[in-house]
Amino acid sequence: MNSPSTFASQVEVPKGVSLPIYMDNHATSPLDPRVLEAMMPYFTTKFGNAASRNHSFGWEAEAAVETAREQIAALIGATAKEIIFTSGATESNNLAIKGIAEMYRERGNHIITQVTEHKAVLDTCKRLEKHGYRVTYLPVKADGLIDLEDLRRSMDDKTILVTIMAANNEIGVLQPIAEIGKLCHERGVLFHTDAVQAVGKVPVDVIADNIDVLSISAHKIYGPKGVGALYVRRRNPRVQIAAQIDGGGHERGMRSGTLNVPGIVGLGKACEIAREEMAAEAKFLSGLRDRLKEKLEANLDYIHVNGSMDHRLPGNLNMSFVYVEGESLLMGINDIAVSSGSACTSATLEPSYVLKALGLGDDVAHSSIRFGLGRFNTQAEVDYVADKVIEVVRHLRQLSPLYEMVQDGIDLTKIQWAAH
Repeated sequence: MNSPSTFASQVEVPKGVSLPIYMDNHATSPLDPRVLEAMMPYFTTKFGNAASRNHSFGWEAEAAVETAREQIAALIGATAKEIIFTSGATESNNLAIKGIAEMYRERGNHIITQVTEHKAVLDTCKRLEKHGYRVTYLPVKADGLIDLEDLRRSMDDKTILVTIMAANNEIGVLQPIAEIGKLCHERGVLFHTDAVQAVGKVPVDVIADNIDVLSISAHKIYGPKGVGALYVRRRNPRVQIAAQIDGGGHERGMRSGTLNVPGIVGLGKACEIAREEMAAEAKFLSGLRDRLKEKLEANLDYIHVNGSMDHRLPGNLNMSFVYVEGESLLMGINDIAVSSGSACTSATLEPSYVLKALGLGDDVAHSSIRFGLGRFNTQAEVDYVADKVIEVVRHLRQLSPLYEMVQDGIDLTKIQWAAH
């Protein structure tokens, strides 16, 4: 039997396309050259510590940091003083959830989240459960959205925090953030959102969306890895967060540690570019995404999109190719960078917990591929990727007895498989 990686591909590489093709922009995005250019001086001549108040090197670094705060705040409708710098989204999520849990412990010990959150939120909540907090994990509907009535019913007089991500990292589904925030504010509950996949891709406004605390990461928006930010609302209500890292009291006492000035400059520049180009880029990416989807659907049967198409990131397409094993498909398209399941947990062969939460069976979840389109992808790349996926799926299905049986009209659910 041919293995998918050894059969000879007939798909031609279009002119101007170089392999491998990167389509895993939800895992990380390439650094925009304009971001690198903004960062470079802060690695070399402008190397000062932003906390050094006695000389021009420190002042220069501090001024660069304050500019970045303004650039980030402008993207999300905040003020510069509400931006706290961290090492990335995982730290931002930990600081937000643990910091609020500790600060508001006397008011209550109940936190609400959802089953499809990123591990940085789920594992933080699990840790808090060990310390006596109660956590409610809301289910999602088949389209990946939470039920607002579920959220309303889950709140009680001990609820201090709701943490629901704005956009899912696997299926790209956008939650109704403004409505969630409104519910929280009606009950006097703080609302945190992990907005890592949403900020810079779709409009996010912390005031209009009723957000109290929000996590951002630079490397998801064409910035550098290892730097992120946390928006912490200063009024109506003023949010207080207990520091999780102690030291020199940097970042208004919420996060000590010498600031990563080049990284912060890069995050600021990435936010500025996103603010200026987001509308045009979203249109471009949803066009590429829809082209990919239409080509696949026109040429393959038994495939479907996971998660809502109406409430979705412009560059996300998560599809299941039934009767094909996801790992074999990945091997067959090894000149294309995509992911099967979640990049953060893909060391295991367990089907994605996000896809399982949508009610998909193991077989369907195992056959899913996440395409993450980004700023630097082209139409020619999309056409090549579509053709290659179609070719490999057809090849693998020729080897699949299950696909043959379905083609013959056999209902697989009614078969009694003999145990060996």
